[in-house]
Amino acid sequence: MDRVRKTFDEWAQNGRAELMEAEHGKNVLKFLKTISFDSPFTFLDVGCGNGWIVRKIAKEKKCKKAIGIDKSKKMIIQAKKKIDSKKEEFFYTDIESIKYNEKFDFIFSMESLYYADSIEIALEKIYKLLKPGGKFFCGTDFYTDNKATAKWSKMMKIQMHLHSKKEWKILFQNAGFVIKTKHVKDLENKKKWKREYGTLFITGTKPIK
Repeated sequence: MDRVRKTFDEWAQNGRAELMEAEHGKNVLKFLKTISFDSPFTFLDVGCGNGWIVRKIAKEKKCKKAIGIDKSKKMIIQAKKKIDSKKEEFFYTDIESIKYNEKFDFIFSMESLYYADSIEIALEKIYKLLKPGGKFFCGTDFYTDNKATAKWSKMMKIQMHLHSKKEWKILFQNAGFVIKTKHVKDLENKKKWKREYGTLFITGTKPIK
């Protein structure tokens, strides 16, 4: 078993899944409010944890289906226990090996893409899973510009790919995306980096050819 999967299996059992929801929830919800969900859509959350984002999105009136995937089997077990809508589905898989025939309008990833064995392969797969004109929203607090979080990988002792904002943009562009970036800050937070740097969100749009 790889260390990332083992770590998140442990987190699923010791309450860290709920802690992640509390830690990231405010900035994620701020960001989601900037997205227009005014047409019928399908949604995929990559690295869904206990499924809190999927449950939030499934409540949108225009949501047809909201799917969550995670490489931690125990996180998926937790997510399935909390299902409260027929629109929700959860699968035990990672983005590199997912087998899914339908394409999505929106794909989301919060604090998970940098755990992939290869970010390049993960982005390539996400690009293929999007409909033309579809959008991929990637949120991360772990980037070199944000020096307070750059030490996370040493603390956690697991594989985490650390990139600068500029490098993230290049990775998205190389995968074919048209990109925009946004910093969502929590100005009332006690943590200085949350006030000054905040969460970096990269939006990649798959061009309509």
